[in-house]
Amino acid sequence: MNPLLVGGIVEAIGNIADDLFTSDKERLDAQIELQRIGIDAAKIEAGLLQGQMEVNKAEATNANVFVAGWRPAIGWVGAISLAYQFILYPMLVWAWSMLQAKGWVPTTMAPPPVLDVEALLVLLTGMLGIAGMRTFEKARGVTR
Repeated sequence: MNPLLVGGIVEAIGNIADDLFTSDKERLDAQIELQRIGIDAAKIEAGLLQGQMEVNKAEATNANVFVAGWRPAIGWVGAISLAYQFILYPMLVWAWSMLQAKGWVPTTMAPPPVLDVEALLVLLTGMLGIAGMRTFEKARGVTR
């Protein structure tokens, strides 16, 4: 067998083995680099959150109702939607069936529509979380 060929095979096997087995120093260096990346990502996320808080403050202090009033508007829409879904809608269905029984409404007509409660509750729980934080701020004496 050719000695040059054997040397190339041994060198290739050595390179593969070196890639598979790393020293403790290489492992520690890799862990340190991963931690550095994690710290950098946390700093970026903290900066984004700080920027969003500044935008929220600017919106809240604006006198224009279309800038500062969107959160209360969503709250009122949510309150009206909940009132429709859990108070008005059951009464409408009851009245609808009574009117159909008396023949005043054709039986082929469908009753009023029901709302998508899941989407409504996602919206409202998010708003309640914001309102809860504002209540906490007011309890601490933080002014507008």
